[in-house]
Amino acid sequence: MISKRLKSIANYIKKDDLICDIGCDHALLDIYLVKEMGLKNIIVSDILDQALNNAKKNIKKYGLEKEITPILSDGIKKIDLTNINTLVISGLGTKNIIKILRGIKKIKTIKKIIIQTNNDYYYLRNFLKKENFIIEDENVIKDKKINYITMKFKRGNKIYNYSDYYFGPILRKDKNNLWFFKECLENAIFISKNIPEKSYQKKLINKKIKLLNKIIKNLNK
Repeated sequence: MISKRLKSIANYIKKDDLICDIGCDHALLDIYLVKEMGLKNIIVSDILDQALNNAKKNIKKYGLEKEITPILSDGIKKIDLTNINTLVISGLGTKNIIKILRGIKKIKTIKKIIIQTNNDYYYLRNFLKKENFIIEDENVIKDKKINYITMKFKRGNKIYNYSDYYFGPILRKDKNNLWFFKECLENAIFISKNIPEKSYQKKLINKKIKLLNKIIKNLNK
């Protein structure tokens, strides 16, 4: 059985998706997708030899060499995406994800992107909007005391506001996420106490606190 974190990614994948898992690490997600969901022709990649070797060992262990192909690559640079329609990226920071996906709107075969990260969500959502991808769904889970947001993007155009970019257009309207936004508020208040008054950073954190209070109030209705 895969971790709670990886299962939240698998929930956004369908049997007919043609997957490229970037930053696959041990390929545990991909092995699950083949064995439990019947996917085939999965490409897994990593920039690090050791990480990819770990994936290769697991793929061989489960006898899935025909279903999962490992490729050493910096992002998607060495990957033929002709027959790929879904990208999965997890375990990477937003800056690296943006670097990998810059110009992705030009690769027309890619219809869906599933991303899991735990930082700089505002920049990630804003970046993919500019690449003509919109948020189809998103969720947040806690795994081993760390919060992970998983976002499913599809091609399209949509107008988002500041709260959408910062807190998620779907995430912030789901009552099941009340616990998460309460944690965000507590963290923002703690940070605010250590920021000088009348500074630009103070204005930003106060704006964030105000929005979080509004989100929590709406979720409590």
